[in-house]
Amino acid sequence: MRQVVDVTAPAGWNRLRQVVAEPATHGAARILAPVFSALPEMPQDARVFLELLIRLAPEMPAVRTVAARFEIKPSTLMSRFARAALPSPKTYLAAIRLLYAAQYFEGGGRSIADVAYRLDCSSPQSFGRTIRAMLGITPGEFRRRFPFPTALERFLAQLVLPYGRVWAGFRPLRGGER
Repeated sequence: MRQVVDVTAPAGWNRLRQVVAEPATHGAARILAPVFSALPEMPQDARVFLELLIRLAPEMPAVRTVAARFEIKPSTLMSRFARAALPSPKTYLAAIRLLYAAQYFEGGGRSIADVAYRLDCSSPQSFGRTIRAMLGITPGEFRRRFPFPTALERFLAQLVLPYGRVWAGFRPLRGGER
């Protein structure tokens, strides 16, 4: 809990709604704002899904954990993405985790091991394998070549903007169209 809100007046209820809707961290807000800006017309369950995925990505390394949060079978979630012709939830989760890595590297002072452990990776080597598999570069190269603005631009260009029309009708939590 970060704030106390007086709900004895109508203004208090409005404030409570704002507080609950705010991203949990500054890092999440830096990712959520441009994503939601790029996808203004989404069904509510798609917004909820993306928000939770982005907010919790640093501590959720697996899609099965994401699916469990929504009480959906991982295979059901993956098939909904496949039927909609979207990249897999695993691809989105891994890419969002790289956005957090780029943020953690900002300002210097953090080692690759520090970032790996902040992202709940089993080891720095595991973190390195993920970066090599996704980008074909080492974690050190990632730190140099992908400051957060560059990483965010890449994420939006590859995983958000090309799929704007799909996200506008996508129902990841209930399946089907709007």
